[in-house]
Amino acid sequence: MAAATQTQRVRYDPQTPRWSLSSRIAFRFCFTYFGLICLATQILGGLFPIPNVDTPDPATLWPARQIVFWTAAHVFRVTHPLVYTDSGSGDKTFDWVLAFCLLVFAMLATGVWSVLDRRRENYVALHKWFTLFLRFALASEMILYGMGKTVPLQMPFPDLTRLIKPYGNFSPMGVLWSSIGASRAYEIFAGCAEMLGGILLVVPGTAMFGVLVCLADMIQVFMLNMTYDVPVKLFSFHLLLMASFLLAPELPRLVKFFFLNRAVEPSTQPQLFDSRRANRIAIAVQVVFGIWLVGMNAYSSWKGWSTYGGGREKSSLYGIWNVDQIKIDGQLRSPLLTDYGRWRRAIFDVPARMTFQRMDDSFASYDALIDVNAKNLALTKPADKNWKANFTFQRMASDRLTLDGNMDSHQVQMQLQLVDRNQFPLVSRGFHWIQEYPFNR
Repeated sequence: MAAATQTQRVRYDPQTPRWSLSSRIAFRFCFTYFGLICLATQILGGLFPIPNVDTPDPATLWPARQIVFWTAAHVFRVTHPLVYTDSGSGDKTFDWVLAFCLLVFAMLATGVWSVLDRRRENYVALHKWFTLFLRFALASEMILYGMGKTVPLQMPFPDLTRLIKPYGNFSPMGVLWSSIGASRAYEIFAGCAEMLGGILLVVPGTAMFGVLVCLADMIQVFMLNMTYDVPVKLFSFHLLLMASFLLAPELPRLVKFFFLNRAVEPSTQPQLFDSRRANRIAIAVQVVFGIWLVGMNAYSSWKGWSTYGGGREKSSLYGIWNVDQIKIDGQLRSPLLTDYGRWRRAIFDVPARMTFQRMDDSFASYDALIDVNAKNLALTKPADKNWKANFTFQRMASDRLTLDGNMDSHQVQMQLQLVDRNQFPLVSRGFHWIQEYPFNR
């Protein structure tokens, strides 16, 4: 009886905040669902970035992968094999089925939790620690993607093949990637905006402003993904939801300030600890962890810049080369648009690849090995290990090249003329403060 009386006293203590039933259920669901999303996706790896280590998403491992496969086959009747790694897409069938599985599990867990813990008045303590976790989960992704734009890697400047590819052959995503990549200043600006949101989230005193910045960033990113068919719709939507969850406790204060023109009281969100010293230590730890996130992502981005970004090594035959003349088995082939077997251009960009453009503007790409000393060009196909072609080349002048060799069991001789890359307005136009007329080409 004494214990029961003590329980009743705690339960009805006026100093103990009492959350509404809907708030308690909503928190239980958000805690479970967002927690699972963070633990099952790339967010977990983003929280602990390690240079030169590619951390797999936990959902692609046992037993989560088997659960997703079973659900796809028996609930959604998916018959084709599911792609779950090395895709680059965040909107795979696997990802959508995984989101469904996590949603169902979160709903079931919320129901069970609500029954077993129905007498609890609030989740103040759990909420403040979960908010801390979610702040850094969101901050890690904002810093990751922001750094990938600040060091312009995510949307690179259009490569040589892109420069000659007909605009109508671009996919919507290709249009977006090329347009942003063509303006490195804008890409860096967008990256800095994402970085700003992530860095502000790290410090408790600026966290609310950081959430507002992240929310604005993610609305823009989500809309671009939706309108340009970029396959990161599902993931960006979850980041948008996470930002909304973090902002929800401060929403009444924001409404009073921005819409009702009323004075607002200080935030009532509790500190992590009761003592001032412990809270100061906690702030220092958060700042140090944030610096570590920025440093690791900066290191990876700069390494990527020199490996596959704008600072990467170029082919020794770098350039777009028009095929002025081509002979196949000694027969001169006229530049007819209907001649599928005649090349129109040869493109050398990165050292280990080269591309031929056909007369119908389609492309054929090959792995390439260029021996400058022996003046030899060897081509192979990754999909056909038995296929190979060999050419000897002569560069009589900086803008003149000949290829002579064997390809597809035919003797091929080509004379090529280098295209001046600066003739493309996208490359050479630049920025102008003063324009008497719009230069819209």
